[in-house]
Amino acid sequence: MAKISKIEAQKRPDRYNIYLDGKYAFSVAESVLIKYRLMKGMELDQSQLKAMTNDDEIAKAYNKMLDYLSHQLRTEHDVYEKLRQLKTPEEYIEPVMQKLRGLHLLDDHEYAASYVRTVMNTELKGPQVIRQKLRQKQIGELDIDSALAQFTPALQQENATKLAKKLFKRYAKLPTRRQEEKVHQGLITNGYAADLFSEIKDSVMPQPDEEQQDELLAKEAAKAWRRYEKRAQTDYERRLKVKQALYRKGFDLDAVEHWLNEHENA
Repeated sequence: MAKISKIEAQKRPDRYNIYLDGKYAFSVAESVLIKYRLMKGMELDQSQLKAMTNDDEIAKAYNKMLDYLSHQLRTEHDVYEKLRQLKTPEEYIEPVMQKLRGLHLLDDHEYAASYVRTVMNTELKGPQVIRQKLRQKQIGELDIDSALAQFTPALQQENATKLAKKLFKRYAKLPTRRQEEKVHQGLITNGYAADLFSEIKDSVMPQPDEEQQDELLAKEAAKAWRRYEKRAQTDYERRLKVKQALYRKGFDLDAVEHWLNEHENA
């Protein structure tokens, strides 16, 4: 048995030096001091010392996680990985997690709900991208479903409309059909349902700039016509290859046919 001869507060907040039989022995967190009701004159055996050491290691890890959580919301997976990154012994991790859960400092359900609110109000990502991001955070599907219920079809349509208008501006110099394809694919890539584009198309599709489209077709058609001058064996094959090349680029076949007729008759 060893007797506590002195308890001394450290300069660091919430930590105390413990002296046994007149000599410094170890330090503990305030929570450990309180839990074991440590005081001068108290006698401690080896089992008590070992228990206090374990609890103090847990307290140290817990305080590090309080600091980690003070900057932003974290998932259970985030905290678990941070503890492992800090080389916290495995036997201390779950007690820390349990303590954080008990104080509602770890709550994946609330994290998911907060994440969805933030993204749908500050970004233009769709529900599938949000779902994938939450899955990467190891959030459970039920929590994800519950959180995504906030992102109603009306809000999805509103955000998808804003995104589609931005994308149409980005692709304004492409052929009209290719613009539609790019915007449609852009919505899907950003997490919206494939059929949503058809619901908002009429409200987001800009009025085509006919003069710009004609100039673009003339430029690309002339390049294709020259390209297949020697590659095609007949005029018919040359026309066919030009049509195929321009259709793949998104040009309307009737417009291409009109250009070819005018070009050949010029």
